[in-house]
Amino acid sequence: MSTALTESEVNLTEPAVAKMTELFAQVEEGVRGVRVYAAPGGCSGVSFGMTFTDEINAQDGVRDFDSFKLVVDDGTLDYLRGVEIDFVDQGDGNATFVFNNLPSMGGGCGSCGSSNGGGCSS
Repeated sequence: MSTALTESEVNLTEPAVAKMTELFAQVEEGVRGVRVYAAPGGCSGVSFGMTFTDEINAQDGVRDFDSFKLVVDDGTLDYLRGVEIDFVDQGDGNATFVFNNLPSMGGGCGSCGSSNGGGCSS
């Protein structure tokens, strides 16, 4: 059985929730949530991504929103605890999800992994 995540573990801003709601409305039936994952690399030693998922595993943490579920596995949650996911649309075709308040994990190029947020994410 999956574990319920709290806002203090993974927080989404209102623009992020709105964009995920919009995207989730366009996916095929059978998709159960939006999975956030960590992968080695990036300037802070880890980079993040998101994908739709049709599986929620027993070791996953799940945060329920009105129209979608945010799914995070245990290993990724260790990196995401306290992170805020935002959606930024600068109006020039440059729109992306960003991960703010990333913990410092070494590395050190630009704002990636800083408390100011980072563009390491997809």
